[in-house]
Amino acid sequence: MNQGLSVAASRPDAAQFKALVVLTLGVLVAHIVVLQGTSVALSLNEPTMTRPFITRMVQITAPAVATEPAPVAASAVAPPAAARKKPARTTPALAQNSPSAPVEYAQEATKTIAPEPSAAASVATDTPAAANPAEARTPATVPGAPASDPSLAARVLAIPGSSRLKYEVTGGKDGLTYHARAELLWLHDGNTYDARMEVSAFLIGSRVRTSSGRMTAQGLAPTRFSDKTRGEQAAHFDRDKERITFSNGPEAPLLAGAQDQLSLFIQLGAMMAGEPGKYPAGTSISLQTVGPRAAETWVVTVEGEEKLQLPGGELKTLKLVRNPRREYDQKAELWLAPTLGYLPARLKLTLPNGDFVDQQWRESQAP
Repeated sequence: MNQGLSVAASRPDAAQFKALVVLTLGVLVAHIVVLQGTSVALSLNEPTMTRPFITRMVQITAPAVATEPAPVAASAVAPPAAARKKPARTTPALAQNSPSAPVEYAQEATKTIAPEPSAAASVATDTPAAANPAEARTPATVPGAPASDPSLAARVLAIPGSSRLKYEVTGGKDGLTYHARAELLWLHDGNTYDARMEVSAFLIGSRVRTSSGRMTAQGLAPTRFSDKTRGEQAAHFDRDKERITFSNGPEAPLLAGAQDQLSLFIQLGAMMAGEPGKYPAGTSISLQTVGPRAAETWVVTVEGEEKLQLPGGELKTLKLVRNPRREYDQKAELWLAPTLGYLPARLKLTLPNGDFVDQQWRESQAP
C-alpha cells in the first residue's frame, strides 16, 4: 500500500519536469527567432552588391564638344533619316602591358556604362586592386560622349575605387560638444554605384545618408537619395520625365549634372582627380544639389592645397568650400585626399545657428 502511494506521489513531479523541459525549449526557440530577425534587420542597413565591385579608380574621358553648325536656311531640305548614321560603339581592350587581374575585374573590362540619352561609354580596367585602400590607384580609360551642358565643367573624371573610410567626429549642438564615429562605404561595379554615410554617437543615435545610381559619361547619375534618423525621407530622380520627387515636398525640375548631398562630394573628387590642373584656386563649380526635401544650386569654390594632421596621419588635401548664399544655407567644407582616391579626408558642415559636424579620416579598409 505504501509503495503504491509513493509511485502516485512521484507522478506529479515527472509531469512538472516534462512541462519545464517544454517551456525551456520554447524560450530557446523564441530567442533564436528574435536573434535571426535582429541580424536580418541590421544587414538591411548597408547596401548590398551581389556583383563584383571595382576597387581601382576608373577614368571617364569625354571628347571635346563639337562646334554648333551654322543655322540651316529655311529653304534647305534636311537629309533623310536613313542617311543619319550613329557612331559605332566600341569597347577598348585591356592595355598590353597591364598585369593579370582577377577574373571578376577582367570581366568588368567589357561592361558598358549605362548611357545618358545622348551619351555612351565603356569601362576598361588595367591595374589590380591595391592591397591598401588608401594607396593611390592607377586609373583606367573610359571613352565617352561629350558633355553638352557647359555647367558640366569636367571633360575627364576619375571615379574612385570601392572603399570603406572611417572617421572621428566632433560635433556641436546647442552649445554642447559631442564626439562620434562615422563611416563612408563607397561601392561601384563600373555601371552602378552605392554610397552610404553613417554618423553615430552613444546616447545620441545615428544619421544615415545613402545615394544610389548609375555611372555615365558625365560621372555619377543618382536615382535615389535618402536621409534617415528616426524616420526616413527620400528623393527620387526621374530622368525620363526630368523631374525630382520627394517623400515630403513639391516636385522639382531635374537639371543636367544634378547630384545629391552625398554623391556631390564623390563627383567633385572625380572631377579634381580627372584633371587636377583644370581647377586652380578660385575656380567655382555650380551643380544642382538635391537634399531629402528640396533641390537647389550649390556653388563650390576651390580654395587650394592644404596639409592636414588627421587621426589617421598626415595627408595632403585639396580644399573646396560651399559658402552660404542665403540666410538659412549651411556651409560645407570638403578636403579631398589624392591618396584616398580623392574621397573626403575631412568634411565639415556648419549650420547658420552654429551647430556643426566635423569628421576627420581615421583609417581606410577594404569594402
